[in-house]
Amino acid sequence: MSAVIETEAGRRDSARDAAGAKSRLEANKLAKRLHRLVGQAIGDFNMIEPGDKVMVCVSGGKDSHALLDILMEMKRRAPIDFSLVAVNLDQKQPGFPAEVLPEYLGKLGVPFHIETQDTYSVVKRLVPEGKTMCSLCSRLRRGALYRVASELGATKIALGHHRDDMLQTFFLNMFFGARLKGMPPKLVSDDGKHVVIRPLAYVPEHDLSAWAAHRAFPIIPCTLCGNQENLQRMQIGQMLRDWQRQFPGRVENMATALANVVPSHLQDRNLYPFQGLQATGRPDAAGDKAFDEDDEACAPASAGATAIRWHGID
Repeated sequence: MSAVIETEAGRRDSARDAAGAKSRLEANKLAKRLHRLVGQAIGDFNMIEPGDKVMVCVSGGKDSHALLDILMEMKRRAPIDFSLVAVNLDQKQPGFPAEVLPEYLGKLGVPFHIETQDTYSVVKRLVPEGKTMCSLCSRLRRGALYRVASELGATKIALGHHRDDMLQTFFLNMFFGARLKGMPPKLVSDDGKHVVIRPLAYVPEHDLSAWAAHRAFPIIPCTLCGNQENLQRMQIGQMLRDWQRQFPGRVENMATALANVVPSHLQDRNLYPFQGLQATGRPDAAGDKAFDEDDEACAPASAGATAIRWHGID
């Protein structure tokens, strides 16, 4: 009987060991993928340059936690020298666990700054019950973060928006704003004083969710807008997930399309000189093919020649 029990226990131990080995393998593959995608985005858009002081905005959500985690690891192996400072804006939301992030960031050993500004009360006072709070909240938060960036001497402001956020923004602008406008990986802030970067631009949200679970980040939910279930952004997000489930690869194609714009085949007269367009008598490979179907596969946007190679940091 004892031999049977020992055999059964051995089987359980072997199963646990196999499961543990598989879990470690998957985590290692995920880490390499995340670092490759972030490195590619940084290189493609020259997001981080030698001597930069990058202010990483950490809200307490999975995305900003992952951003800081990945950038800290990349800093250790990067081909250039740059520094990081983590910044959290405490908006004085009721029940916000103000001690969580300082304790966590202190253990990480990264320089950090906690900025306290009661934007919660302002938003609750000015936005009628049931209306979307995100727009005003975002403007107030943006202004506070720009000020802190100046005070800290940061040369770049890093935000945790990922590939899915960018696609959602594109469709929101198209459906509700009647314009083709997305969320760029790199831009100058609206006050003209800062460069904002989004190193997670190529990273799908599901990878960030998996990484957050693996790393057990101390996630802090946003109680200000987290209960607004009917936000248009959430509806767009569900639309994209449904499309991806029905047509695998569609989201990847749409993300690639954002970097493959053909102004001559749209209708913006400010981007292309339609009014002065004349026949040249010369063949044009990019010209109109009438009703021919385009059989060319959409190739990923080329990284081009970058002075610093980030892609190999995995």
